[in-house]
Amino acid sequence: MNRTVKGSVLAVALVLWPFVPVSAQPVFSPSQDPLAGSRVFGTKGCATCHAVNGIGGKVGPDLGRIARPRSFYDLATAMWNHLPRMVERMQQRSIPRPHLDPREVGDLIAFLYTLNYFDAPGNPEAGRRYFSEKRCIVCHQVGDTGGVVGPNLDFLRQFGTPIFVAAAVWNHGPQMTEAMKAGGIERPAFIGPELQDLIAYLAPASVGREGPVYVLPGRADTGRKLFAEKRCGSCHSVGGGGAGVGPDLVGRGVRRSLVEFAAAMWNKAPTMVAAMKAQGISLPQLRPEEMADIVAYLYSVRYFADPGNSRTGLALATEKGCLALWNHPVVKPVGTAGQKGAWPEFRPEEMADLVALLQSFGWTR
Repeated sequence: MNRTVKGSVLAVALVLWPFVPVSAQPVFSPSQDPLAGSRVFGTKGCATCHAVNGIGGKVGPDLGRIARPRSFYDLATAMWNHLPRMVERMQQRSIPRPHLDPREVGDLIAFLYTLNYFDAPGNPEAGRRYFSEKRCIVCHQVGDTGGVVGPNLDFLRQFGTPIFVAAAVWNHGPQMTEAMKAGGIERPAFIGPELQDLIAYLAPASVGREGPVYVLPGRADTGRKLFAEKRCGSCHSVGGGGAGVGPDLVGRGVRRSLVEFAAAMWNKAPTMVAAMKAQGISLPQLRPEEMADIVAYLYSVRYFADPGNSRTGLALATEKGCLALWNHPVVKPVGTAGQKGAWPEFRPEEMADLVALLQSFGWTR
């Protein structure tokens, strides 16, 4: 995300701590690292005021409990609009305002975008009940209890993450479906919370890790390549681009968590397999790390949302006095007469227009 902008139009971007927007692209840039962003969040003192799912400061909102999916432009707009209040709170608490270079800002926003990627731990007791009610126990054993048609699932205690489950469901789904048909067992369906509880029962070790992890385990750029190589695009569109045999995997406003994705993989597997056979496509095998990469790609597609309009961006830059802010790199949230300063605020779509304006002046990586 390290980019430079020519001319005085740089003023639009550099006031925000200094903040340099990125051009619209389908996935995170390889140089934009959510894991690095989590370190920025800690080392720059963000946790002093903000919590992530209850862990951290209470001065500002809990950033892990914002339910609405947020694109890059949503996050950038929120940072810009609230900057005067954040600076004022820092001054009141004698907290020095940290300096963030463009790479750190990119990593930080990527980190914030991924906060809702992981689900909260499920309920093991409810999972034990689902293991019986959904008839998993007929074929599989857990703790020496259950059938022996399928493999013993105790191994999931070591490897049982939602990604591992999604990969296993995909790779072995056809065989499991046939085995259930042969045994007269109705194939169960799962909603996200049910699978979440079932995984908590099957793999309690997976939720006992030290400290929370809130970053993408996969690589979105690799996932985009795998999506093409594995011919997923033969049936599915992604954000409006691609085939229309199956549903769009990232419809507007839709982002699946890991558990929701694994549940969808299980529920739709028979339909997907039938559609692939009809098109003469062999079922590709996916290693867990490949599944992680593909899920990371699908999760990140809406990161940049819809591109803006450069002409509208120019009008906004003039109307809101963005260029004049170049000479005032220090944020002044309060006016000279004790009144609130005229800090221009933006909506996410306006931020997208400003980014489009910057792009029109020429950007370099």
